[in-house]
Amino acid sequence: MSEKENTSANNKNLAVKLLIIVIAGLAFGFAIAPLYDAVCKAIGLNGRADTTATDSTQNIAVDESREVTVIFTGTTMPGLDWSFAANENSVTVHPGEIKLTSYQAINNGPEAIVGSAVPSVTPEVAALYFKKIECFCFNKQTLRAGEVKDMPIRFFVSPDLPKDIKTVTLSYAFYKSNDKVE
Repeated sequence: MSEKENTSANNKNLAVKLLIIVIAGLAFGFAIAPLYDAVCKAIGLNGRADTTATDSTQNIAVDESREVTVIFTGTTMPGLDWSFAANENSVTVHPGEIKLTSYQAINNGPEAIVGSAVPSVTPEVAALYFKKIECFCFNKQTLRAGEVKDMPIRFFVSPDLPKDIKTVTLSYAFYKSNDKVE
């Protein structure tokens, strides 16, 4: 084999290896967000709120001896031409008490867009005690051009919340989804 053929074979091998690395990197990039969410949900990191609460919460005793202030915030990420904010800045609840509030989203763009909300709770330890019964974040949301939509959230703060936590912040980040509008 000549030196030129050897160099050509080495270049082809290098190109194949680099292509495999690029494809693996892209696959990892697409897989990292769902993997991250699954790990955070499983071990309660990053302020992920429990989204498994159901209406079977009727048996939870309300702790009327204390109050917790829940603050609501929201933001939209680049690429999503929506306005998004809580209809109430905060509410005061007794642990175990079920509350209903809502956020409002407005599509400021010229076409329908699908968005996906990602919740977080701070302080992080409070995420283990913040229970959602109903939430717009459970499903992707579609807003037509100019549409205004009130999106409810029904929740409670578990009576097991450590007593030194007096304020909990529920934040949502809305991202543009790659899903097609139906």
